[in-house]
Amino acid sequence: MMRPLASVLFIFAAFTYPGFGQRSGSKSAAPESVEYPPQPKTESEKRILATMNDAVRAGELYANVPAADGRLLRLLTEAVDAKQVLEIGTSTGISGMWFCMALEKTGGRLTTMELDAARAKVAREHFKKAGVDRLVTLVEGDAHSNLAKVQGPVDVVFIDAEKDGYVDYLHKVLPLVRPGGLILAHNLDMVPEYVKLVTHNPDLETIFYMQGNQLGVTLKKR
Repeated sequence: MMRPLASVLFIFAAFTYPGFGQRSGSKSAAPESVEYPPQPKTESEKRILATMNDAVRAGELYANVPAADGRLLRLLTEAVDAKQVLEIGTSTGISGMWFCMALEKTGGRLTTMELDAARAKVAREHFKKAGVDRLVTLVEGDAHSNLAKVQGPVDVVFIDAEKDGYVDYLHKVLPLVRPGGLILAHNLDMVPEYVKLVTHNPDLETIFYMQGNQLGVTLKKR
């Protein structure tokens, strides 16, 4: 019998048919842009999804994940019952809101890092509007140095920042991630050295989810 996480990854690897989500190059991160949109179970989920859709209509999207990737972030976070999620690259908070949909269920928290003060300000507004600001610690400044202040264990890491920093981020987060935890990385077509590292390390197992904007899912083996 497959473990729960293995089952989730297997299903997602098999269930990436055309039309299910937004492919690379899509400008939309709106949940409603997906052919089969998420169905909110609670008023809280409805509020989060509405905030994301409003952000799309307002053009407040800079460098955010498409809905196909956001849904996977939420699904994996809830599947591993994450209590601590670390995000490198907040942007305007779309991915953070996907994480928070899961963290409301798991009782966890999100620590998210953003270099740009203007984007961090917009993200804070989105988190507050979505009603998830209580779950989020937003750290402004250089993540390369701020990672030294993070204490593990971390259940899920998401890397979606400047591409030439991915290798350094990987080296710094690996000791923080618990065995059985996940390292997720966005836009892998732009980071070949990172891909080489996560696919040649015997302590890691990596698959690639190509339905959105090329998301790598790396398991830190037990």
